[in-house]
Amino acid sequence: MKIPPRCPRANAYAERFVGTVRREVTDRLLIINEHHLRSVLDRYATHYNHRRPHQALQLSPPRPDWPIAEADYISIRRRPVLGGLINEYEPVAA
Repeated sequence: MKIPPRCPRANAYAERFVGTVRREVTDRLLIINEHHLRSVLDRYATHYNHRRPHQALQLSPPRPDWPIAEADYISIRRRPVLGGLINEYEPVAA
């Protein structure tokens, strides 16, 4: 069954993800070809599902790659994603 066009309530989860991808990635990049688009979307999907903080989870990622450091950290490490378009931040333990 196809979803009607421009009907955000028909599939709210997909519409929200597509809107987020457009605002954060594809509107800010010049996509060269289909291979480039697929690699950018794969990298962003990994960031979205593993490292992006979510407010419902008290700003912790849904599936972190490694355990989150304790509250007694001194500095924060920044890791650029997609050539610096998006940055991931993580506390560094003392």
